[in-house]
Amino acid sequence: MKISLLQQMYKDILAGIPLARESHHYSSLINLCVEQPPEGDESCHQQHLPSTAGGIGSHQDTDMSDVVPATDDLSNSFANMSSSFCPREVTLLQLTLIKMMVTKAESQEIELHTRQKYCEIFVLLLKEAKIDSKLIHLLGSDDRLLSHMASQSLASLVYFQLKEEDALNVPWLSFSLAALLGFPGSAGVADCLWTLAAILKETLKDAPVARAGALKKLLAPLDAVLEGFYSAILLHHFDSHHYTSPYSEATNNLIGFIDLLEALLISRIELELPLRCQRILFLKVSYVLNVISSSIPYVIKKKFILLLKKCVLYKSREDAKSGSPFLQTPALCEDMLALSNVVLQVVNLTWLNQIPLSGKSSYFGSSEAAPGHDSQGASDQTVLRALSLVVLKALEFKIHNSATEAEIKGDFESSMSQLLMFWRSHVKPSPQSHPAGHHCEWLSLVFMEQDDDMWEAAQALLLIYLKLDRLRHGAADNLSQKEEESWQSLVHAGGYNPHCIFLFFLEKIAFDSTVLLDFLISSETCFLEYLVRYLKLLGKEWHQFVGVCNHFDTRYSTFHPVCSVKPPHREKQSCVTGESLQNAVCAAAPQTPMALARSPNCPMFTARQGDNEAAEWNQSDSLTGADSASLLGSLQSLVNYDSSEDSEVESDGKECLGNTKQLPSNSEGEVRRRETGCSCRDDDRNPRTSEVSPKGSPTSSCWTCMASPDNIAPLRVMLCKSTKCLEELQEAISRLQRRNLFPYNPSALLKLLSHVEKMSKSMNPQ
Repeated sequence: MKISLLQQMYKDILAGIPLARESHHYSSLINLCVEQPPEGDESCHQQHLPSTAGGIGSHQDTDMSDVVPATDDLSNSFANMSSSFCPREVTLLQLTLIKMMVTKAESQEIELHTRQKYCEIFVLLLKEAKIDSKLIHLLGSDDRLLSHMASQSLASLVYFQLKEEDALNVPWLSFSLAALLGFPGSAGVADCLWTLAAILKETLKDAPVARAGALKKLLAPLDAVLEGFYSAILLHHFDSHHYTSPYSEATNNLIGFIDLLEALLISRIELELPLRCQRILFLKVSYVLNVISSSIPYVIKKKFILLLKKCVLYKSREDAKSGSPFLQTPALCEDMLALSNVVLQVVNLTWLNQIPLSGKSSYFGSSEAAPGHDSQGASDQTVLRALSLVVLKALEFKIHNSATEAEIKGDFESSMSQLLMFWRSHVKPSPQSHPAGHHCEWLSLVFMEQDDDMWEAAQALLLIYLKLDRLRHGAADNLSQKEEESWQSLVHAGGYNPHCIFLFFLEKIAFDSTVLLDFLISSETCFLEYLVRYLKLLGKEWHQFVGVCNHFDTRYSTFHPVCSVKPPHREKQSCVTGESLQNAVCAAAPQTPMALARSPNCPMFTARQGDNEAAEWNQSDSLTGADSASLLGSLQSLVNYDSSEDSEVESDGKECLGNTKQLPSNSEGEVRRRETGCSCRDDDRNPRTSEVSPKGSPTSSCWTCMASPDNIAPLRVMLCKSTKCLEELQEAISRLQRRNLFPYNPSALLKLLSHVEKMSKSMNPQ
């Protein structure tokens, strides 16, 4: 029986056993027969199934209850199935064998004579059996599984022929050209797009030396056609009824095209001079932006937005090797600048407001939320982050390629204003936290749940800040104090002050240095690049950093009294309020440009007139201790770095250093907190976790950095916490380096961290 022979062939190929019989025998076994079955034949409850060759008819049985895999191992399921097969299963087995043989023929682990046998079988299938034409015919099957398997098998054969014979498959090329040129009237467009994308992915798995030639031979005949198809499909009337359903043919065409565009983007890295079809997404991105703001199904909007995110994060091989955040390849630089200009143009025209982010969430086994889970009004955070990153990277590219501040100042402020309004509209604070009181806090609120995106966004804003600062100093040799204050005010109002951004992030992770260490060790984020650049800036702007830290302290002291918990029956107990501390700080602090940040009227933290949110910076709080704890739960350390031999506390507590405590478990899990002896603990912002002594007063004072009442000094809570966190990071890196456990040479990073430590200790304690 043919089915028995197919099963045996499957077992032999799976095990790598040489095929014993002649090649014609095996080519006839896996040769497809795509003729229509007789009228009334409903084998397996499927109409228009391909029939099979001799020996199958007597074994067809519509009752499939006895077709059960003998093992849970999927790779052996075909070989162990019952002999009661309908034509559909036989065809699926034949398609599986074709794809398996291509994979084995390309594997160097298979013996040479076995691979040569597979090649002989393929030659017979292509030249004599015309298997490629039969696969193309099967692409149009109503059975989506058959169509998908036919597409995968056809892609494997086209790739095999391209690699072995250095030639394109003519029937496939003719089919593709007809489908693309005939749009929208032609059939099989989605199948054509999926097959081409699959061929590209197969080619990218090849050895690096052979990729470029194969890609050029594959795409060159389709280059102009794909560019025309890009315009045709993206200028289609998306408001028509054809796009109302996510399962319509028109929707499938778009989804298939998005998959192809992604494959073209990935393949671009292989060619020194990319083809037009690999650049078209950058050069005509306005078409995609129009589709995103149209009324197409949300799933297509989301796929396009995520594709744009991949575009702005794309780097050529040369750029990736150099480690530079700036593009070195001229063609890619030109394309990225074209994309950035168009994106910023539509953003300034309130394009972001036209994109709904309330796509329905998916749940396991259902499309409805679980009882008690309210998803109404919730925004799609994945899309929110992707859109935000697209805008930020576009700003980075645009500013990097601008020669003067005047070229970009207006567009930059407008784009950041639109982005901040976009965040305000879609980011809802958690029940335990307060709304963002400062524009620089939005970055950590938006990106906190996605590490790689967060550091890409933070680095983009840091590079923007550095470039604008360079342009500013380049235009004038000596800047007045008023100009400096105006610049700082503008930076805070725009939400891109690097010191604020870094401190807000440290605050969200409860100043846990092991989280930073995890980011440094991970290869999935650009945190190392960001931290090196930020520490270099910190060395130059130490006084600005201290001023920002002091303002954080002023913010908390204003609205959080020292006695954060009122004991029972002592509600009238005397307590030093934050307001009195603030007044003392303002009275004692010298009125230098940097000290102005300590005052509630400091222009650095005052928004432009009419901007209520930045003006309320002193009237709101950041995440509470409980919220910080919940965020830490999602940032578990990769390694328990305190388990090393010399991980004992090296500080004697004399330099405002801290102790490491293990808090009791709570409902959110154990969270290790690092508390400084001179810092305001998160517990002080969360009365639920404060400890009260038997006498009714807190067991430890929040403001332990305060001097005596005769000589009240500025509170250095945030400064102590942040510098202590960096010191702990330095110690952890040094320990790992001494044991040769750090994945790269951290000498330059340790030098920067050491410089920060020296600056911190050189400050005169007040």
